[in-house]
Amino acid sequence: MRSPQRTPRAVPPSDGRIGPLVRDSSLVWVASGVIGLSFGAISVAGGLPVWVPVVMSLVVYAGSAQFSAVGVLLAGGGPLAAVATGLLLNTRTAAFSLAVADLLGPGRATRLLGAHLVTDETVAFALAQSDPARRRAAFWISGIGLFAVWNAGVVTGALAGTALGDTATYGLDAAFPAVLVALVLPALREDARLRRPAALGALLALAATPVLPAGVPVLLALAGLLLYRRTEAAR
Repeated sequence: MRSPQRTPRAVPPSDGRIGPLVRDSSLVWVASGVIGLSFGAISVAGGLPVWVPVVMSLVVYAGSAQFSAVGVLLAGGGPLAAVATGLLLNTRTAAFSLAVADLLGPGRATRLLGAHLVTDETVAFALAQSDPARRRAAFWISGIGLFAVWNAGVVTGALAGTALGDTATYGLDAAFPAVLVALVLPALREDARLRRPAALGALLALAATPVLPAGVPVLLALAGLLLYRRTEAAR
């Protein structure tokens, strides 16, 4: 990993200010912390030892995949079934990684760390920025902050156990999709070519949500990329 002293030099914002990026990222951080609390509490309340959700969050670091894997374990499924579920739900990050590959910077260690920070939220936040330098800064600021807050929330939830109750009852799980929509809208307004693929992907995901496990509809939404590629090829 890169040291804290070297990382900021690798990802400077184009205008020299990180305040607006931190402010905007904090919306996702708050939601992440709350969901992390829920994940830690649910895991321990279901009978798993504290170290399981904590280590999983550090090593796997994938919210929907973690919830699904723990759900399989608590339902009596074996470790292999839990791993297979998590891998299936996380295959979408392969496409996300390609979208931000040029933002990770040089060096094997930096790229390895950046790959670990790739999530729906960090990719959407980065690609919503106006120029390459600012996209790079947005990726690292949102990614490092999200990783720190998520894991802090998981540790707190795991230690608190059942005392927190089910945080989903507060409706804060809706914060993630709301923030993602807010990040994507500017790109859709500026580039009309993205609207049809985005609409197709959204319709496919909505249609599949009632019948498929969480995370899988997002994979189907990637079919919208095929329409975008076809549009680009026809130009």
